[in-house]
Amino acid sequence: MKKIIAAVMLSLTSSISISLAQDLWPTVTKEMKPWTRWWWLGSAVDKPNIDRELNLFEKAGFGGVEITPIYGAKNYEKRYVQYLSPTWMEMLDFTTNTSNKLGMGVDINLGTGWPFGGPHIQERDAATRLFLDEIQVKKGEKLSLPLKVSDAKQTYASLQALRAYKQSGEEINLDAYIRSGDQSWTAPEDVNIIALFSGRTRQKVKRAAPGGEGFTLDHLGKSSVQSYFERFNNAFSNKKLNVRSFFNDSYEVYGANWTDEFLQEFEHIKGYKLQHHLIHFAGKSDDLDKQARVKSDYREVVSAILKNNFLIPFTQFANKHGAISKNQAHGSPGNLIDLYASTDIAECETFGSSSFDIPNLRRDSADVRNVDPDPMMAKFATSATNTSGKKYTSSETFTWLTEHFKTSLSQAKPEVEQLFLAGVNHVFYHGTTYSPQDVPYPGWLFYASVNFTTNNSFWPHLIGLNQYITRVQSILQTSKADNEILVYWPIYDIWNSPKGIDKTLSVHHVDSWLHPTEFYKQSVRLQKMGYSFDFVTDDIIGRSVIKEHGISTAQHANPYKVIYIPSCTYFSEKTFEKLLSLAEEGATIIFEDLPKEVNGFADIKARKMKLQSLIATLKFNAEDKNQYTAYGRGKIYLTQDVQSALETEQLFGERIIRSGLKFSRRTAGEDTYYYIVNHGKSTVDQEVRLNAEGKNYILLDPQTGAHYALPVRNKSIRVQLKSGYAWVILVTDKKQGEKVYPYQDDVKEVVNISTPWKIAFIAGGPELPKARTLSELSSWTTWNDKAANRFSGTAVYETTFRLNKETGKSYLLELGKVAESAKVVVNGKEVGVVWSHPFEINIEDVVVDGENSIRIEVANLMANRVRDLDVNGVKWRNYHEINFVNINYKDFDASSWELMDSGLFGPVRILSY
Repeated sequence: MKKIIAAVMLSLTSSISISLAQDLWPTVTKEMKPWTRWWWLGSAVDKPNIDRELNLFEKAGFGGVEITPIYGAKNYEKRYVQYLSPTWMEMLDFTTNTSNKLGMGVDINLGTGWPFGGPHIQERDAATRLFLDEIQVKKGEKLSLPLKVSDAKQTYASLQALRAYKQSGEEINLDAYIRSGDQSWTAPEDVNIIALFSGRTRQKVKRAAPGGEGFTLDHLGKSSVQSYFERFNNAFSNKKLNVRSFFNDSYEVYGANWTDEFLQEFEHIKGYKLQHHLIHFAGKSDDLDKQARVKSDYREVVSAILKNNFLIPFTQFANKHGAISKNQAHGSPGNLIDLYASTDIAECETFGSSSFDIPNLRRDSADVRNVDPDPMMAKFATSATNTSGKKYTSSETFTWLTEHFKTSLSQAKPEVEQLFLAGVNHVFYHGTTYSPQDVPYPGWLFYASVNFTTNNSFWPHLIGLNQYITRVQSILQTSKADNEILVYWPIYDIWNSPKGIDKTLSVHHVDSWLHPTEFYKQSVRLQKMGYSFDFVTDDIIGRSVIKEHGISTAQHANPYKVIYIPSCTYFSEKTFEKLLSLAEEGATIIFEDLPKEVNGFADIKARKMKLQSLIATLKFNAEDKNQYTAYGRGKIYLTQDVQSALETEQLFGERIIRSGLKFSRRTAGEDTYYYIVNHGKSTVDQEVRLNAEGKNYILLDPQTGAHYALPVRNKSIRVQLKSGYAWVILVTDKKQGEKVYPYQDDVKEVVNISTPWKIAFIAGGPELPKARTLSELSSWTTWNDKAANRFSGTAVYETTFRLNKETGKSYLLELGKVAESAKVVVNGKEVGVVWSHPFEINIEDVVVDGENSIRIEVANLMANRVRDLDVNGVKWRNYHEINFVNINYKDFDASSWELMDSGLFGPVRILSY
């Protein structure tokens, strides 16, 4: 039965009726389908509505839900369920049981809102920050003890280090006074006192659900993390949860840069006492280099203990309870790649919307945030997955894609395609709000979401986007990234700065910490040259080995052929030594420039000497910028022309990139897959030779589920890709396509449907406008019909046309402008959903010679109906906490919006080819 369902899912919306060989499209699993974050407002859930929504999700093509309990809606407080209470656990159990019956999965946030925290987190275990207070004491004056931190809001703070500095710079260690019985210390001369306190951020859990309110967790402390997990150990004990994964949201622990045991952790990792260099750590010395180095060591330790004290124990906790761990590392004060790699699934995030050159793809400046997602940022997560040999990289997808109620399915497609191109293969929508059936339109909603809710007027057509994602992910999840190059991320160049204390690396500030770097510029350059790569860290290099086929970073990872180090200043001598060892065993290493300094301050003199002696073994000429040397069985390059070095090693970029197409290359056994997308202005139609070669080239169309053999000429194939469209090309020796792909040549318009259209409104509200007949298509907001102006839902357009059907011709229905998606029925037979650019679908198997009937069910967006609610002062935004805001985080009000175009505009044409 499951195989039958999977086959049906793959064939739905296919524009051509052909048999699909089972071994060409993988059998669908729940992970291959998109999942959605499911917000439980106030945890005000009940079994009938859980059952109703899950069934609707499954029918729409979702594979699972990710539950995050948050604040509730006002006036529904009696329905609230306390987090982790017996009733709440009963609701979770019902959810997982119902999901299992539907073939779906359930992930849960290990907490409510974000970040981790709650009522059981006492101040002792709360998010911690350091305070560096300065006190000027004149000669002969007394310093009264014990000292109190300068922040009057601190109720849980401890003095951890105390130093006095003379005018000469000489340090006086006053640590002995911290816990002694002495009440004061007398200054022998004018001194500047620096006192290091461990205090608390006092941050509370954001958007907490009932029963989840409280302090944010200290993620850096061993004991604090264990105390957090203890609440869940008690709640989950002796229970079979049937939860697939526990999830941790993006690191938004503001100002948390310390833990009470930090000084001990620092000394253990770095081998010296941070408090002995307090003046440099506080940024009060004249030695900027030493300040930067000490702070670099501090930042490295923060990264290490965040991984060791929080993420690894988080994964252990999840595995103990029969689940896996999923974590968003971005925003963390640490090495993002290593942190992403520390859990079972690395999850990235898209925030805002990108600009694409796809013709007629709507992008209204007033409805988008002033931030473009950078696909290169997603590669930090996918690189962690690929170099660890893991299967999934997930993504919180579509956060603030456009203003509320104005996001179309066609706008979502290229945005998710950018993630696929970067290696993401497990998409989670942001998102869906649980909403009981008795809540008036538009139902309960979350303030930052594209509303993938059952009340959304595009819901009947969401299956189109969901099946497209399922097909793409079925390939991406059953293959491995085929990336030739490891590009080293010079984290020490970021950490080595005298400014500030910690370094949080967030999605929203890539313009400051990522874009200016040589690492980023060279990565973009490699991508434009058609190369495929992952990012690599010191830790990953340290565990890499040479195997028969190249550089192996993990047991199940595909091997790499080259390690490339972009120009950087600070470098670990241990990593340099490891690179030489890899070269000795056969690796190819390419330096854009040789590193100049060791990182950090610990044991700096000996480490500097070690690095210089290692560099000297290469015997490079300091004056020559382009050179290489054999090194053992490998080779080391020093060049600013990385392309020449790569081509010398017989590594060539994919030529398909020159056509303007974007690609991702994957391997599965002896087969190679190319996922190819056209985000350009026009159709790409040209002969292309792929780097991977095989006897057969098969087109798998992820939009339709169809597959075709692609003719080969001189080892090249013809790629014909319209703007907005995507292909998957399978390069194989053993598999074969059943039908040759019909390229669209000699395209002619054979019908321009100009007969009158009968229009009837069949679903939506607040009321159904009256039916009418139109001789010319137009937006239903131009009909001078008040009911149509405020309507959101589905309208049916029906007419007939005559066709002189010719043998040997294919026929394409082109809808022209659609606002915003449509289901097409020809001669009573459903053809499929048209939901993205180009708005066209193949109809050759359903049209007949002579007269034909056509029915087009068009859905608009929610915007006009919500606008009407606000114009009439209907109070539908009524939530605790943040309530409901617009894309600029201001109070939401749609009453001043212009009406959005709605319906079918055309011209509706039939083309033959």
